Amino acid sequence: MKKTLSLDVLRVLLVVVMLLMGTAPTKALASNSASGYVQNVIYSNKIAIFSKSYCPYCRRVKHIFSELHEQPFVVELDLRDDGYQIQSVLLDLVGRRTVPQIFVNGKHIGGSDDLQVAVQNGQLQNFLSSR
Repeated sequence: MKKTLSLDVLRVLLVVVMLLMGTAPTKALASNSASGYVQNVIYSNKIAIFSKSYCPYCRRVKHIFSELHEQPFVVELDLRDDGYQIQSVLLDLVGRRTVPQIFVNGKHIGGSDDLQVAVQNGQLQNFLSSR
């Protein structure tokens, strides 16, 4: 059975390839699609978190950034009508539907445990100052 990729998935794959090559756009073009929205959020904000308001791991991540005196752009997926579509885009983009998903200066950090490791080993500070 032959599978075809949607245009949104192809756009996301293009961005991933561009990230790997170091030629990713610093700002994504506006789009009405969930994929375009995710790209805009990631590339238009120093720190972007895809979250759910009731998630304890998401609260922990927001608390870590608060302690670092950083103010992330937070997308609360459970409070949006298109939250499910955004999670599907994240699955295509980073291979995970789970929350939180954290991006710093366009780079995917991962989830809560990944952030804690990046804080402890100094990698987060490098990502924050890389722009």
